[in-house]
Order: sequence, then structure tokens, then C-alpha cells
Amino acid sequence: MSELTQKAEKLDAGDELAARRAEFVLDGPEGAVYLDGNSLGALPVAVPGRVADVVGRQWGEMRIRSWTESGWWTAPERIGDRIAPLVGAAAGQIVVGDSTSVNVFKALVGAVRLAQETGPDRDEILVDATTFPTDGYIAGSAARMTGCTLRPVEPSEVPGALGERTAAVLLNHVDYRTGRLHDLPSLTAAVHAAGACAVWDLCHSAGALPVGLDAHGVDLAVGCTYKYLNGGPGSPAYLYVRADLQDRFDSPLPGWNSHAEPFGMRFDYAPAEGAVRGRVGTPDILSMLALEAALEVWDGVTVEAVRAKSLALTDFFLECVGEYVPEGRVECLTPLPHTERGSQVALRCPDAGPVMRRLIDRGVVGDFRHPDVLRFGFTPLYVGFADVERAARALAEELG
Repeated sequence: MSELTQKAEKLDAGDELAARRAEFVLDGPEGAVYLDGNSLGALPVAVPGRVADVVGRQWGEMRIRSWTESGWWTAPERIGDRIAPLVGAAAGQIVVGDSTSVNVFKALVGAVRLAQETGPDRDEILVDATTFPTDGYIAGSAARMTGCTLRPVEPSEVPGALGERTAAVLLNHVDYRTGRLHDLPSLTAAVHAAGACAVWDLCHSAGALPVGLDAHGVDLAVGCTYKYLNGGPGSPAYLYVRADLQDRFDSPLPGWNSHAEPFGMRFDYAPAEGAVRGRVGTPDILSMLALEAALEVWDGVTVEAVRAKSLALTDFFLECVGEYVPEGRVECLTPLPHTERGSQVALRCPDAGPVMRRLIDRGVVGDFRHPDVLRFGFTPLYVGFADVERAARALAEELG
């Protein structure tokens, strides 16, 4: 038994989150290692039974009564309050529904409208130049709709790019490709000092590390729920609107669900109070209630404990890669300092595509990003240190 194998056993024995692994379905070949939770989280054990109840009893037997008697109508806010502690928000500020893309659009246009209330000449949107492409597409459309100029900027260069014409800034908390963690507190403060609104995309950070939306005064934020929150493929996203901004939040997608009197069927639109303003149309109940069941795995778990294990897992993976993988075969794109690292490790490798296909064939599941990046995501609730050691050893064998 190698020294790193022994170290993995010792780390697993002292892991306070190890028991959470049993709350997930992780079937597969013996020795299978799932390191793609940063794309799609594993299935929580409680979800199939809950979905069966929603379909068979709530829909099949109770039918229309379930909108009230089963709490379907209030699910977007109720589930939003379950997510709130995971991103450092008080209750009443998050609504669940729609896709991340739709929520980015609502948040960014709403942010520009908020900024232009006090600065009508603010006609520029800054967008993370390294962003996931959809955020850039949405930002471009939002700019056209609001008469703004769109300017892509590297996150580190945002403070110097801000000016009196800046209305809103859209940033990713963690870079999807490299796993770099951006400085949300200082960047938000810089945006506010310039009189603009900060919009954060939390897709690769929520459920993996502390976010602190309230503590750092973030204006608006969005995120998906199918990665570290394990809500399932296509599970609904969420929108955060800071409490003191909610009465001024002007959504570009006003729908009957966000009306002050949704069943009044009035011709004129009057927005509801609170986070409900972020709703649009009828909630996607089946996937939403699957998400609600999935979030139960967080009962009794702190984000701080998850972050501590995440850093330990990624540290150990990098140690194993350094020990096992031939020198010069891969280049680490993920920052080494803990303050700059999310919960994934990205390795540059010239033949990354074929290498990842071979890893998956042998039960080590990560993913490939064009043109040459191997991504390994570490979900602390179900990934162990022995998984990490086996993955690094398999990678070395494929690169040897």
C-alpha cells in the first residue's frame, strides 16, 4: 500500500462528512469515482420516493387541490428559503424558478433599471470576459434592450474599468473553466463605490463554499441547482434580490405569478411585494419538488464544513497528481491559494479529450472542456479521499 493510499484512508477516517455519502445514489462499477458534480450532482436517495409521491398522490389523486393543500403555489419562495443559508442570505430574498439564463436576464436588466433611477446617464454594462458563454449572450441582449454598451472585462480589471457611466456588472463567482474563485467582497465594494449594481452568477460556488450575499451587500445574484445542490438535470434556478431593493426591482419579465393579485386577472400589472417579484409563470412543480427533497441532504451540514473538506480534497488531489503523473504531462490551471480556488481542479493536457474518454471508460468520471482542459469537480458531501487518490492514479496510468 502506497503512502498516499494510507494517507487517503486516514483522511477518510477523520472526515466528519463521510456519512453523507450514504444519502446519494452512487451505483456503478467497482471503484467508480464521480468527479463531475460541478456539471451534474449525484442523485440524493430521498428524491425518487418524493417524486413518486408528487406524481402518484399529489398529482394523481389530489390533482388541482395540491396547489394549495400540497403547497405547490408557495414552493418557489419556500425552497428559496432552503437555499438562502447556503449562500449567506436571510429568508425572503430568494425565489426559485426558471433557468439560470432567464434569471440572469431578469437580474441584469433589473440591475440596470435600478442604477438608472439615480444615474440616468449610466449606459454601460461590464461583463466577465471569462464568463460561461450564455451569460455573455444574455448580457448582450440586456444591453440592447436597455440602450447600454456592453464591455467585456477580466474580473481582476473590473475596479479600473468602472466609471460614472457604469450601470451594472455581471460576474461569475467561480470561473467554470479553471475553477478560479473571484473576490466577491472586494469586487462588490468596488462596483458600489462607482454607483453601479453588482450581479453575481453563483453556479459554481453555491453548495461548495461560503458566498455571503447579505454580508457583502450583493445587489442581485443567480444560480443553478443541478451542480453542488444536486437538484437533478434541468432543475430550476434561483434569483436573489437584496431585501432593501425588492420594492424597486423592475423585472423585464412581469408575469401573472409575480402580480400582486395573480388570480385577479387584471389588465394592468402591479408587482407583488418581496422576492415574489422574481416569479414569472407557472412553477415547474415536478423538478422543483425534486429539488426540495434533494436539499434535505444539507440538514445539519454547514457550508464552512463543506468548504474545509473541499479544500482538503483539492489539495490532496493536487498532491497525488504531483506524485503520480509524469512531470510536464499536465499543467494546473486552478490557482493554488485557497482564497482563489473553487471546488474543482482544471488540468491542461494536449490530448485532454481522449484522455477523459479513457478515464470515464474505467470509472473515473470528470469532464473535458475544449480545447485541452480536464476538469475534476469535488463535491464534499459524497466524494472521499480514497476516490481522489484512485482518480489521480488512473490519470497517471492513462498519461504514462
